[in-house]
This record gives sequence, C-alpha cells and structure tokens, in this order.
Amino acid sequence: MIGVSVVAFGLAWWLGLYLLVRDPRKPLLHRTAAGLLAYAAALALPVPPVVLALPAIAWTGAITCWLPERYDRWWRISAVPLVAAAWFFPPVVLLPLAFVLVLYLREHRTLVGAASLMFLLGSGAVLLNFVPAVWLVAAIGVDLMLFGVLVAVRDAFDEGEAIRADMVRSLLVSAGMAAVFGGQVALFLDDRLAPLLFGTVAAAVALQVLANPLAAVVDRVAVPEVADERAELREAADALPRRAPLAEDADFVKLTRRALSSYGDLGKLVASPLTELPVISRRLAARGAPDQPLERAAELKSLLWESIQRLKPKDGDFGTSDEWRHYNALYFYYVVGIRPYSRRTKREDLDPDARKALAWFVNQVPERTLHNWQNAGAKLVAADLSAQVEA
Repeated sequence: MIGVSVVAFGLAWWLGLYLLVRDPRKPLLHRTAAGLLAYAAALALPVPPVVLALPAIAWTGAITCWLPERYDRWWRISAVPLVAAAWFFPPVVLLPLAFVLVLYLREHRTLVGAASLMFLLGSGAVLLNFVPAVWLVAAIGVDLMLFGVLVAVRDAFDEGEAIRADMVRSLLVSAGMAAVFGGQVALFLDDRLAPLLFGTVAAAVALQVLANPLAAVVDRVAVPEVADERAELREAADALPRRAPLAEDADFVKLTRRALSSYGDLGKLVASPLTELPVISRRLAARGAPDQPLERAAELKSLLWESIQRLKPKDGDFGTSDEWRHYNALYFYYVVGIRPYSRRTKREDLDPDARKALAWFVNQVPERTLHNWQNAGAKLVAADLSAQVEA
C-alpha cells in the first residue's frame, strides 16, 4: 500500500504545484491546486480529519469560478467558517459541494460535472466512514487528478495555449527526479523511513516544478543586474512547448486580446500563436533578423504597438473624448503598464500624459467600462492585424 500511496502523493503534489505555477493569481488554478496539495498532505502525514475535508472546500471554490459572481463571493465569505466547522464535523463540507455541483450541472453537462459527482460520492464515503481509510486513494485521488487535468486544459484553452507537451514534459521530469532520489530511500524502506520517502519525493518534484521561481529568487540575490533578462529567457524557453499552432479557424480577436495582455512580457508572447503570422516572417526577412522565437515575439509586439498607434486620434497626446477611449484603454494599460484599480501598483516614473490618464481612469472610468473598451479595442487591433495578413 505504501507504493500506491507514494505514487498517488507524487502525482497530486506535482499537479498541484504545476497548476499553482501556471498562474497563482487565478482563483480557479490556486483553489484547485490547494485541494490537490491538501490531498497529498493527507496521504503523507498523520493529519487531523479536517485536512481530508479541505479538497472538498477547495473543489467547491473552483466550481464557483464557473458560476455567477454571487456564488464565488459567497464561497470567499464562507470558506474560513466552513473550515472551522469541518474541524468538528468534517462531512459538513459535502453540503456546499453538492449545492454548487447541482448549480453547475443545471447549465453544463461536461466531464467536469461527472468528475465532481464522483468526487462528492467518494468524499462522502470517506468522511462518513463508509469505506476503510485504506481506500482513500481510490476513492478521491483519481477524481482529484482528473479534475486538476481538466482545469489545466480549460485554462490553456482560455489562454490560447497548447498544454499536452508542456504537461507531459513536466510530469516526466518530475517523475524521473522523484524516482532517482526517492528510489534510494525505497531501497532501504521500513516504517521509520516512510516519512523520509514522502519528503524526498516532495522535494524532488518541487525542485523541478518550481525551478524557474526559485532561480528568479536566486538571481535577484546573486546577479540582480541581469535577473530580469535571465527570467525573460527562462520564461521564453518554457513557453515554447505551450505555443499552439495558428489554425485557420482560430478566434483572431481572442488571440489578439491574449497577446495584448502579454504585451510587456516577451516570454509570454513567445507562446502566442500570432507569432506564426506570415506578416511576421516577411518583416523578419526584410530586416535580415534570424527566425527565432524571441525575434518573432518582438516583431509581434511591434505589430501590436503599430496597430494601437493607428487608433490614436490626431489632436494631441491625450484626450478623454469618445474617439480616445479605445486608444487610452489599450495604450496606457498595456503599453505604459498603468493599473488604475490596483492598490498594490504605485508608479513614480509616469510622464505627464500617463499621470493624467491614470487620474482619469481612477476618477471617471469604472473598471467594467475599461474592460469593455479593451475588448472593443482588441477587435479593432485584430481587424488591423488581419488586414495585414491578407495584404
């Protein structure tokens, strides 16, 4: 049984960290990751029963990301009290999970719903002691892994990225490192060394999945003068397996919106299918530049900048009339990089026009309105790029 537990632990630990590293700012990803990591902890450590309830709470929060905003707000308010209640009666977490699952299944008939239903039944069987504890792995482990993979695929689809090659590569390297280091402990395994085996596997997997964030921290200390450049190169290398081919029926507006959101990050732009546009190949050839991923990303960035500039009215550098709204929404947010609604963002290097734009956004433009202007502006930029492709 220890072998099955270690394998299940390693898979859950790897997938949880993988989702977390993709983008820890996304609620769907970090909630799903929290459930997987809690499940892994329950396999490796003699934890209290409340830890067995955490995956259900996290899964409930993940499903609310696909429901109307009011349900997500309800989960954020009730998550901590629910954890406290689960300390005394773990099965209480099944009620909100069942509730959001019913809401989800009313609108969606997908594999996510099926996996959620099986997870609900498995969690209920475990938390209510309907099955022996040794069946924990079979009861909810497969469902958690399936849900995690589906979340990763869904997120990659939303980002316009491919996922299979990147995920398989990460899994194979993680499994290899876990086998090399954990296998040495397994050769002399007895009951006293079981915690060491789990810890070794956890450390090996974490070092692989978190290699880039850890390297970034080390660079900030050891070589701060080139830390940003090294981070950009690492991110570009990691982005290559995630670059999806540019299909003929691709949603050009969606791809443009994603490229704009990555405007300031060449590492992320490398993964954009728009880097395969024929116009980029022509521009690279015209200036004699090598046909390399970073060069293509830089050329795509130039194309986006030119398209945004074509939205700019001719009467000055900044204005607040209707004809300025699309340009302002794209240029100052993506090119200049101001974040008017973020309390954590403070910029001291803004020029006078950018400061005027920041004050205008904060005082006169609701966040939802800015979002709508950005979507409309992205459509105009996409149309401009499409015209260049067809030219």
